[in-house]
Amino acid sequence: MINPSVVFRRLIQQALNNFAIEPKVYVDETQRTGFTDYAEKLNGRLAMIGFVSLLALEALTGHGLIGWLTSL
Repeated sequence: MINPSVVFRRLIQQALNNFAIEPKVYVDETQRTGFTDYAEKLNGRLAMIGFVSLLALEALTGHGLIGWLTSL
């Protein structure tokens, strides 16, 4: 006859005997400061957003940046 407590203990031992696999650590070694490709791309994208925003402002208000700032 099978003893349920023995079966339960074996199942618990098998379940607790699993070891977690540690993930590999990834370190991004690209520089994020100074004149790097990342900084230049970010600066260019922000400049494009600002330029398009100024064009939209001029199209909506009929005034350029200087005229809009003097009317504040």
